Amino acid sequence: MPLLILAVGLSATVMASPARADFRVCNATQNLVGVGIGYRAKAGWITEGWWHIEGSSCKTLIEGPLSSRFYYLYAEDAERGGRWDGPINMCVAEKEFKIAGVTDCVARGFQRAGFQEYDTGEQASWMVQLTDEPATGGAPAAPGTNSQ
Repeated sequence: MPLLILAVGLSATVMASPARADFRVCNATQNLVGVGIGYRAKAGWITEGWWHIEGSSCKTLIEGPLSSRFYYLYAEDAERGGRWDGPINMCVAEKEFKIAGVTDCVARGFQRAGFQEYDTGEQASWMVQLTDEPATGGAPAAPGTNSQ
């Protein structure tokens, strides 16, 4: 089974149209994935999900200019069961969710999942690309930047 890796990319606009400002996730695999995002809002920590992203397609998770520097992402391959995760624990649920707070997940009836942190450098938009890497390759995900 291939290892799943995360490639962070740059969302540069090469056309003369105005640049989009948002947080997008692109699924470069052939499988359906479920994605959750975490971020700090004025009222505290929030996690939201699930966005279902078909293979070889993208979805916008946050529309408009980004208001935080750090965002957190967790994704699962709905067909093969692999995941893109990280060391930051936040809450998720089985079905669609928007959860305030990241502590006591299980005690509050949620599940705990490890999210990967993305430092957007206070850019107005950011894109993360989910890819799978053959088990023989094994290169870590490269950090990305976003310039417009």
